[in-house]
Amino acid sequence: MDASGRPAFANGEMLKTLVGRRVRTVVQVQRHEGGLLVGQSTDGHQLTIRGAMDVPVSHFMEVFGTAESDKSIYAEVCTDFGNDFDAESFNGLCKFANKVKELFL
Repeated sequence: MDASGRPAFANGEMLKTLVGRRVRTVVQVQRHEGGLLVGQSTDGHQLTIRGAMDVPVSHFMEVFGTAESDKSIYAEVCTDFGNDFDAESFNGLCKFANKVKELFL
């Protein structure tokens, strides 16, 4: 488990390969469940975020944190991006960053 270093850009599909590592992702907030935030990743996966700030439902939120599993992240820093965010472009960035990791890590 390496939770040090720069966070890897990740969408929901990539999260399974990054368990135990620092990640950077964006989710669209779907609901709050007893201290947890449930959101949809830019590629359509449902993710659970622990330690997230209180962001309104339907807003996009950037999350820096540690991937606890293929479906959950423990948040260190969150940023509310509002409800106008290009999820498709961020998903493309994740795919590109995964292909040329040495440029982003």
